[in-house]
Amino acid sequence: MEEKEKGFEKKVMMVIDESEQSYYALIWVLENLKEVASNSSLTIFATQPFPDLNHGSAQLGLGRFSYPFISSQDLVTSMQRRIKKISLGLCQKAKNICAARGVNVEVFTEAGDPKEVICDQVCKHGINLLVMANYPSNPFKRVFVESLSSYCSRNAKCPVLLVEKPVEPKSEKKM
Repeated sequence: MEEKEKGFEKKVMMVIDESEQSYYALIWVLENLKEVASNSSLTIFATQPFPDLNHGSAQLGLGRFSYPFISSQDLVTSMQRRIKKISLGLCQKAKNICAARGVNVEVFTEAGDPKEVICDQVCKHGINLLVMANYPSNPFKRVFVESLSSYCSRNAKCPVLLVEKPVEPKSEKKM
């Protein structure tokens, strides 16, 4: 509390997407880091990935939007508007979750490669803690594809808290 009185405010940025893991991480932060959430500036951030015109589709997390292979400026603009609308919707959903728990947040979104945009926003906004969902992946995939969370853990200029949703145990089937 003394730090806040001296003019130093801790800034926490929560990265979200449309996945269940992302919203689990948000709720985990609100429930387990109550003091941080209430005494810090909490920012909710969603990226707007650039449309992938090489394959005729744009990917936003798990969602995929397909378009004809012909790329024109109108098509690109239309895809970018749709991706921005979805990102703003994700931010609003997260803001509503925070408001229901009495936490005021700032929300924003930025277009670009998620890995680069997140790390850039950490520097730009002077973030002190970056919180992200960590997704389980198989070891084979990890060898060939770097995850967003591992990239940000290595490159963000602040500590990174990765929150992973526990795997629910599989129930035994009775025969």
